[in-house]
Amino acid sequence: MANSDPICPLCDRPIPEGRGSLHHLIPKLKGGKGGPTVLLHQICHKEIHATLTEAELARDFNSVDALRTHPRLRKFLDWVRKRPPEFHSRVPGKRRGR
Repeated sequence: MANSDPICPLCDRPIPEGRGSLHHLIPKLKGGKGGPTVLLHQICHKEIHATLTEAELARDFNSVDALRTHPRLRKFLDWVRKRPPEFHSRVPGKRRGR
């Protein structure tokens, strides 16, 4: 791990090169095109979208602090923080209904 690796603002672990994913804090489909983005681990980004709808993201979870308050995401973050920065797997648990 290089000291220059960016830190995932959601789980606070370094993001190894090529393992990051850009998350629009307000979904593009809900008016967030060109809006603020954050670089997250791919697994963290996938968990967000497995947990929340675009409408929920736009309305109630449009900041890192807000995302951290969601019960499922909080449980996920407690779990993933124990994994090495390069850890990657399928998103655990059931996906939300569409």
